[in-house]
Amino acid sequence: MANHKSAKKRIRSSAVKYERNRYYAKTMRNSLRDFRALETKEGAEEKMRQLVSMIDRLAKRHIIHKNKASNLKSEVMLKLNRLQA
Repeated sequence: MANHKSAKKRIRSSAVKYERNRYYAKTMRNSLRDFRALETKEGAEEKMRQLVSMIDRLAKRHIIHKNKASNLKSEVMLKLNRLQA
């Protein structure tokens, strides 16, 4: 257990940041799952833009790794290009 006031505060703030980061990562995974389930191109472009924006924000904040973000964006683009018009 922490003995210093600053260490106790660090534990509290780390817990809050952990929960917030998990929430954002889970939200991104849910959006990705919904995008993968799309069957037609109608509306997929808008969903793709929102998803790529979300992935970029998470990578910028170091919630996900930049290489993972690149891989996910590549997968999203490939899926969009494979969809039927």
